[in-house]
Formats: sequence, C-alpha cells, structure tokens
Amino acid sequence: MPGYGIAGPDEGGGLLSWSWAVERLERSRNYWVATTRPDGRPHVMPVWGIWHDRQFVFSSSRSARKARNLAVDPRCVVTTDDPLEPVVVEGRASPLTDPGEIEAFAAAINRKHSVDYPVDFYTAPDNACFRVAPVTAIGLTEVNFTGSPTRWDLR
Repeated sequence: MPGYGIAGPDEGGGLLSWSWAVERLERSRNYWVATTRPDGRPHVMPVWGIWHDRQFVFSSSRSARKARNLAVDPRCVVTTDDPLEPVVVEGRASPLTDPGEIEAFAAAINRKHSVDYPVDFYTAPDNACFRVAPVTAIGLTEVNFTGSPTRWDLR
C-alpha cells in the first residue's frame, strides 16, 4: 500500500483470505454503519446485525438518521467491532421487505444476542430492515499491520 509502508505480496505481505473476513463478519457482536447526510456530512452509529448470504442485514427505526440517510443515498460503510482485526465493507443498502427473510433475520438476531424480539417488532410501520450488498471490503490484523492489509472486490 503506497505511502503507508505496507508490504505487498512480493515483499512478505500475507494477504488474508476471504474466509478470514467472513468469520469476523459473522462473529462480530456489534457493527458500525456509516452513512451520508443529505448535506454531505458523515453519520455513524452502532447497530446489531448479521452477516448472511454474502450481505449484511440490520434494522432501524424509519425515523433514525441512518435510515433517512439511506433513503436519499444508499451508499454506506459497515465495520466490525474489533479494532485489532477489523473488516470494513463498502456497499449499497436496500430495504429488506420479504417476510421470510425478515423472519430469518429476527431469528438470527434473537440467537446471536439472546433476546426474544418478535418478527412484528421488525415489520412494525415505524421500523425498517436493510440489507447491504458489498462492493468492496478491507481487512487487516494489528499484529501484522504492514503485511496483512487485504482488499476484496465483491461486485
């Protein structure tokens, strides 16, 4: 990575596998979602979510800033909660409306966080579910900061 002193593959860099990234995306307890306000200012908030079937799924109140931002500009960034082995996903969010997919999301969140939110919580008129289709992702490890940074094109 020019300018950062990051080693390339021919210089001892140990590129990470996509399975390494998926493991961290699946096990992250919390995630950060960054969106852009209509006036261009950034906005970031922590959320509960799941990595499922090559996409990130989360819910939000429709009136929340992140949901209102995504209604105007679906581009967003999602990160895992571990700063020592982060995975950062850039993508585009879209509403998740399929009842079966929302039911599967609710069941997964309930298992992951040991809660018992009914599906109706997510389908209530004032709530929304989103899926983020990834475009690119970046991962790295703190212990090998100069050799591990890896970028994946997920289009």
